[in-house]
Amino acid sequence: MTCRALTDFIMDYLEHELAAPERAEFERHLAGCPDCTAYLRAYEETIRLGKAVCRDDHDAVDDDVPEELVQAILAATRRR
Repeated sequence: MTCRALTDFIMDYLEHELAAPERAEFERHLAGCPDCTAYLRAYEETIRLGKAVCRDDHDAVDDDVPEELVQAILAATRRR
């Protein structure tokens, strides 16, 4: 498995939806690739933080967040 392929399967891996052979190949790649291991940990942390935001008061915006960023996020959310 290549690093690029790993990113294609990362969500299935985390949700335990990979078949046993693919999961084994994914884990073999992780065992030999510190960059992908770090990427997986960062991905997991991003998910954790995203879920935490949803639990907290997500309407409150810190004063130091640029208004343009807030508006861009709101616009992107509306497009969905």
